[in-house]
Formats: sequence, C-alpha cells, structure tokens
Amino acid sequence: MHAIAIAQPGGPEVLAWREVPDPEPAPGEVVVDVVAAGVNRADLLQRQGFYEPPPGASPYPGLECSGVISEVGEGVEGYKVGDEVCALLSGGAYAERVAVPWQQLMPVPEGVSLQDAAALPEVACTVWSNVFMLARLRRGETLLVHGGASGIGTMAIQLAKAFGSRVAVTAGSEEKLARCRELGADEGVNYRTDDFSQKIRADVILDIIGAKYLAGNIKALNTGGRLVVIGLQGGTRGELDVGALLRKRASVHGTTLRARPVDEKGVIVRGVVDNVWPLVSAGAIRPVIHSRIPLADAARAHEVLESGEHIGKILLVR
Repeated sequence: MHAIAIAQPGGPEVLAWREVPDPEPAPGEVVVDVVAAGVNRADLLQRQGFYEPPPGASPYPGLECSGVISEVGEGVEGYKVGDEVCALLSGGAYAERVAVPWQQLMPVPEGVSLQDAAALPEVACTVWSNVFMLARLRRGETLLVHGGASGIGTMAIQLAKAFGSRVAVTAGSEEKLARCRELGADEGVNYRTDDFSQKIRADVILDIIGAKYLAGNIKALNTGGRLVVIGLQGGTRGELDVGALLRKRASVHGTTLRARPVDEKGVIVRGVVDNVWPLVSAGAIRPVIHSRIPLADAARAHEVLESGEHIGKILLVR
C-alpha cells in the first residue's frame, strides 16, 4: 500500500507519499481500506517531532478515518468484511489501509456519506468525553469553547445546543464568529480585539490554548465551574490563582485522548454511538467540512490547517 511517511521532523514538505508494507490485523483488530481521513492539529505536532505515536501505534499520521473493512482478525465482535465504518485511531489514517482495534470502530451515521464520516470520530469523541463525560455539562448551563470555528469547536457548539445548553465561543475573525452563530452559538468574542474574560461567564470551558488563557479562564468560570484543557497552543506553563479556584469551588482538568488504552477509548466510542449518532442521523448535528484534499497531497492540507483560515474539518480523500 501507500502511506504518508514523515521523512524527518519539519514543515509540510517532509510529508512523503511512499510505498510501505500492508498492515496485518492482530487479534481483536480489523483492517480498513481508507476512503477519507481527518486532519488534526496533533498531526502537525507529530510532523514537527513533538508528538510521537503511542507504543505499538502506526508510525504514519492520522487519528481518524472512514472506509470499508477488508480483513477481520480473531476475536473481533460485531463487524465483518464489507462493513462501512469510521474509526478513532492512535495513528495511521494517512494511508490506503489501516489496522484498527474493533472497539474503536463506529458505524457510519445514517444520512452521512462514507467520505464525510471521516470528519466525525476525533471531534465527536473529544467533545463527548471531555464536555459531557468529564465536565458533565448540564441543560441550561453555559459552555465556553475556545476556537469555536475549529473542528472541535463546530462539534462542541452543535452538541451542547442539542443537549439544551447555552454556548459562547472565541474566534479570530468576525467571519468565523458569524459561522459559529449559524451553528447555534449564543455569544462570541473576537480574541484579536477583545478579552473574553471581561465578557463571558461559563460553567464549563473547553480550552485548546493552555497556559496563555489559564488566568482568563479561571476569571470566566462561574461558581462550581469546570475548566477542561485539551490543547497547549498557548504554552505549557501558567500561573494559577488557587485562591480564586477555591472561592469559586471550581476545578481544572487536563486530558488527552490518543494515548488512552483501547478499553477506555471503547467506552468513549460507545457513548458517542449511543448519544451523538442519533443526533447526527436526525440532522441536529452535521459534520462541518472546510475542504477535501487528495491523500497524496497531505502537505497542502497541513498548510491549510496551519494558516488558521479554515472553518471546521479538513479531509484527505482517495
């Protein structure tokens, strides 16, 4: 098969379309013939040499895909050759074929094309596991999403609104804020011109920035608020006002998804299929896709993502 290999750490130009060995399904795994793969910021970090795959994972980038099962290993439950699926991965989506533990497979939601389904696994699992399983966002509460126009942001807006919550977002342009409002956001702040902590109060904050926003996030939390940090685009070290945290009876959580054990990912995946897929099938949630780029031209997809001009997901397609 062919896959996108990282020749050496560096810019998009180090991504190379190469012939590599075909994957073999280990016990409990299937092989998926990839139709499309989602592009995520973690892929950029891996390309730059800052985010190595977990032990045993594919060396090729890509944390989500959609496709058709072509091989089934021993011990797989509920799936067979020919099934159309999408999958949460630890790596390997930038390829013609990828081996996946069966627990990380999901059926394609009704009403979504096989190609478009590649835009769903990473964002749906991230938002469900962090906003609902961990932070326990409740009906009537306010969710603040930093990077509301991102893939994660566009999913978080729709899912929180579907469950009866109020949504505020930050984004870097009026165009992006307008798109967030079209998806259901109630309030938006342009972070280039305004300080969100002066304007928004939230019960749950989903943060992709990290250290740069730590003080502002604590200020923006309501009493009993929950801050969930899932990204470090604004650095790794910040100053925490513990007194403010105590007075608000608030909490700070830091989480990642990629390196979790298969069983933990399986619990999240089942939660998504049970709680999110019905909303997708009903049309209450839809994948937001910015562009589709040929898989062999992954370098261009990385350039688009790094530009920050996208709204929603970028897909690599075959």
